[in-house]
Amino acid sequence: MAATQTADKMPALTALIKKEFPKLFLDSHAQHGDETVIVKRAGMLELFGFLQSDARCRFDMMIDLTAVDLLPRKPRFEVVYHLKSTTLHHRLRLKVPLQESACEVDSIMHLWVAADWYERECWEMYGIDFAGHPNLDFLLLYEGFQGHPLRKDYEKLLMQPLVPMLPVRERYDYGEVFRYVQKPAVEPAAGEAEEAPPAAGQAAGEVKEAVEQAAPATGQAAEKEAS
Repeated sequence: MAATQTADKMPALTALIKKEFPKLFLDSHAQHGDETVIVKRAGMLELFGFLQSDARCRFDMMIDLTAVDLLPRKPRFEVVYHLKSTTLHHRLRLKVPLQESACEVDSIMHLWVAADWYERECWEMYGIDFAGHPNLDFLLLYEGFQGHPLRKDYEKLLMQPLVPMLPVRERYDYGEVFRYVQKPAVEPAAGEAEEAPPAAGQAAGEVKEAVEQAAPATGQAAEKEAS
């Protein structure tokens, strides 16, 4: 872990956060120019709103949101946020430590709508709740999945409840004849003939013709470069 920064060596954004939110500030470090600030969970929404709206910050883009399971360390979890300002051209990483017994943070979706699926992924993979999220539901896993597979104590040989296989709906059958398996969602208008899909042989012939036409041009370019 990087060493704690002294006040006289703090980068500008880190110093600003410590000045404006001293009760939230826990620690900070910077490696290779990347500022990282560790803050408390309580009051984090006020801080994030400040980072988005203050003229010195203007973090209008949330690049990434993830979590880390640090078992057996306490606090066990960290929720990690990566923010970027597209106008001031700076970045910031924020970490919010969480105890396993209080595994919840406030949703930031109302500030950055891009947080929607990131928060859902953290919820299902790590079991971290995001208070205020309007649809904290499965995203990558299926209904009935038990446990959180990115937690370090998740049993790697755990058998999940079996669910019935759902049919895969394909639009085309890529056999010798290129034909519809499922009717297109939009039916052709009355009196308008539906365009027939090309046969596989016809499509292959068109590709071959295009390759043959491109070959002379490629050869001429190679000769010109060699000369």
